[in-house]
Amino acid sequence: MTAVDTRSGPADLSGRTTLVVGASRGLGRGIARAFAEAGAPVVAVARTGPALAELAAASPNIRAEVADAADATVAWSLLDQYAPQVLILVAGANPAMRPLQDQTWETFSVNWHTDVRIAFNWLREALLKPLRPGSRVVVISSGAALQGSPLSGGYAGAKATQRFITAYAQDEANRAGLEISFTAVLPRITPMTDLGRPAVKAYAARNGQSEQEYLQPMGEPLKWDVIEDGTVVGRIRPC
Repeated sequence: MTAVDTRSGPADLSGRTTLVVGASRGLGRGIARAFAEAGAPVVAVARTGPALAELAAASPNIRAEVADAADATVAWSLLDQYAPQVLILVAGANPAMRPLQDQTWETFSVNWHTDVRIAFNWLREALLKPLRPGSRVVVISSGAALQGSPLSGGYAGAKATQRFITAYAQDEANRAGLEISFTAVLPRITPMTDLGRPAVKAYAARNGQSEQEYLQPMGEPLKWDVIEDGTVVGRIRPC
């Protein structure tokens, strides 16, 4: 279940502490492994202790922190403790896959109370601390932020709000001369994660297609290159 095809190159990430929020599964796990294999000290944050322990055991560069990323005190504490130069936010809730009329307000709003809250708390603390000049903050949103997602309740709106919050944070950093970059990434759906698998199944059924038929127009699953100073130092796939 390797997630990374690490490549040699002149870039050295050994001094760039990277904090990955939501590192116990899927894309977050792949990101943590990619940065660790590229030499970065990685702080992997999630609520799932056993999965984090397994991840940390796979690399001496990964340190596990079992915590609730939606708790504002966790954001403040871990940013203060580790002072990362790279902060990546992947954590969020799995939406209930059902049409609007079969949602309740509780199921519809779950991503607002998790994904949006996590982005708000961590970006706010990154600005207040602030992170050191040259630091990078990446928020993993979703392509649903642009395209909508009629079977996942408030998920698309929550992901769009993450995108907006990230842009707001960049504007505030620029206004204060903090030299911190904030970026929102909007990946497409993939069956390779716990989030994507039920979504692919639900949308394929809604369209009267097999899962293979639904996925076929999307091509091969995404592989993300980890690039530092123009050099590819690793490749991320969800796991």
